[in-house]
Amino acid sequence: MFVDKAEITIKAGNGGNGACSFRREAFVPKGGPNGGDGGNGGDIAFVVDPGAINLMDFTMNTRFIGHDGVNGKSKDMTGRNGKTLYIKVPRGTIVRLAGTGDLLADVCEDGKEYIVAKGGKGGRGNSRFATSTNQAPREHEPGEKTTPMDVYLELKIVADVGLVGYPNAGKSTILSDISGAKPKIAPYPFTTLQPVVGVVEYEDFTRLTVADIPGLVDGAHANVGLGHEFLRHVERTRMLVYVLDMAGTDGRDPVDDLHALERELELYSEGLSKRVTLIIANKMDVPESEENLKRLVKDVKKRLPIFPMSAQEDPDYEELKEVLRDFLAKTPDAPDATQTVLVNPQPIPAAKNHDMVEEIYDEDDLSGNGVEIIYAD
Repeated sequence: MFVDKAEITIKAGNGGNGACSFRREAFVPKGGPNGGDGGNGGDIAFVVDPGAINLMDFTMNTRFIGHDGVNGKSKDMTGRNGKTLYIKVPRGTIVRLAGTGDLLADVCEDGKEYIVAKGGKGGRGNSRFATSTNQAPREHEPGEKTTPMDVYLELKIVADVGLVGYPNAGKSTILSDISGAKPKIAPYPFTTLQPVVGVVEYEDFTRLTVADIPGLVDGAHANVGLGHEFLRHVERTRMLVYVLDMAGTDGRDPVDDLHALERELELYSEGLSKRVTLIIANKMDVPESEENLKRLVKDVKKRLPIFPMSAQEDPDYEELKEVLRDFLAKTPDAPDATQTVLVNPQPIPAAKNHDMVEEIYDEDDLSGNGVEIIYAD
């Protein structure tokens, strides 16, 4: 099961109490106060777990409590600080405050700690209060207490290439042949209901990740169909690739599909469609595809290059793999997805009550062999 949303409760550790103590030794009269400070409570920090692919671990384990600081002791001994509690999440996880939706952390860098909740400060011992006029203070402070907070976790897939297209366009078949991923493949729409990420490997040991994004439908920007469940996973991909069904399966028109895809991406987030750098014209083994390809080339003109192929019949995908790598090398990093402004954003669940303390071809030679890239004149 693929889980990309979760709500958990976190609580940083309490600070330790300051001690109230006086030095008492033989032959040392009036030794004075020596109560130590309490230790600081442990923080709550989020870190990237390279092996995690979704948020399933947080469906059952929903409460995380930091370590408390130790109380101060006599002889001016400061209590031990509470250890930081690290919560491991997949790369690309956004942490928001439940209810308000305030951004707390965007966990995307390996090895970096994202502190979301600070531990309570330790209280001062009575030795801190000694003055020339108050040489035997009995004042001491309790450690700072922390309060639980409900946070909302949302995973946005981080991938180099995202395959975008209508249902049954062949995205899953392409992904399964260029990588080791095994998405579900079947001759009906909406076979893929959640993103699937595959790793494409090359002989020079370089790698890139490709995500098969669930099929798009009209009105997705307004949360129709899979809606935002689909579109939010597009935000973090460096490069998008349109996958079009050139055979017009299910009565669809590939040129209309292209316009609709561009429109949905742009309505969801202004400028998102500009991240598309390539069109894969799939199902070129079907006779009707040749005429549709001519129409597509005339419509696209010089906006985007076109790669014609047949995902079902092509014996290998080495040419496509090289094309993806070449285009990716010219593509800048994706912008910060947390700053994306949505037309119809999903509400953040309200905080719950708790009682715890703690994606050069000649128009006259449309062979559709899947080897050359089409640049329309």
